[in-house]
Amino acid sequence: MKKLFLLTIVAFVTAFLLGYSFKKNTPKPLTPECYISCYNAETREMIALDALKKGFSSLHTAPINFVLENPKGKNIKYTAADGTTCNAYFIKSKKKSKNWLFVIQEWWGLNDYIKREADKYSDDLKDVNVIALDMYDGKIATSPDSAMKYMSTSKKERLETIVNATINYAGKKANIYTVGWCFGGGWSLQSTILAGKQAKGCVMYYGRPENNIEKLKTINCDVIALFGNQDKAINKEIVNKFEEDMKTADKKMFLYRYEAGHGFANPSNPSYNKEFTSDAHTKAITFLKERM
Repeated sequence: MKKLFLLTIVAFVTAFLLGYSFKKNTPKPLTPECYISCYNAETREMIALDALKKGFSSLHTAPINFVLENPKGKNIKYTAADGTTCNAYFIKSKKKSKNWLFVIQEWWGLNDYIKREADKYSDDLKDVNVIALDMYDGKIATSPDSAMKYMSTSKKERLETIVNATINYAGKKANIYTVGWCFGGGWSLQSTILAGKQAKGCVMYYGRPENNIEKLKTINCDVIALFGNQDKAINKEIVNKFEEDMKTADKKMFLYRYEAGHGFANPSNPSYNKEFTSDAHTKAITFLKERM
């Protein structure tokens, strides 16, 4: 009788525990937004992950079809340290110059819009070698979906390899300046960090800032940062934190904020503002000329 009673008790406890375990909620997979906000990733990884943010794609419309006529530069190839091939659009200075401007694409890739920007910077700065890096290895997005795919799957190791190969292509005596927008704005700052003592000036348009103060302390030049107060991707809180971090790192930054949204300097973007674009470009050119 005792054995039957004990078996009954054991069966009851077992059933209770099993029932409890089945009632427990199964953890849900992380959403892209939570993955980005909670994942302790390096900034170079976070730049790519920004493409997965809810609503990020809607901040961009497909680029208006544009073909650059009479380009000043030419497409070139060069070899990285790991033996792989890198691509770029290159405008060589008419006069021999140690000054190099790295132009870094938006999330669309190295399209004719970016090549046109490279041509404009070459015209405005005169005696400087301008090189627009191909961060997607030949892939160019023509829709937000394809841009999201290319940006979110870009590996920081490959992007670092491309930047380092370009620094090597410029040479050890090169003075390196950088400019970029969106994805390229973040990588403009990262390229400046990678360039070390060769870095002489950084221009970043609405790109994700570096959040590691120790890395910011390694920056060897001044930075000009151009952001939109209405930007839902790189919002005011992120920019405010960047400003504080740069002060903590004892680095000089010229911060300009426009009453505009993300991508205000791109003619294809819903937030495009001609007046702000002109003003920002003038500030960028003045900044670079003063340091060349």
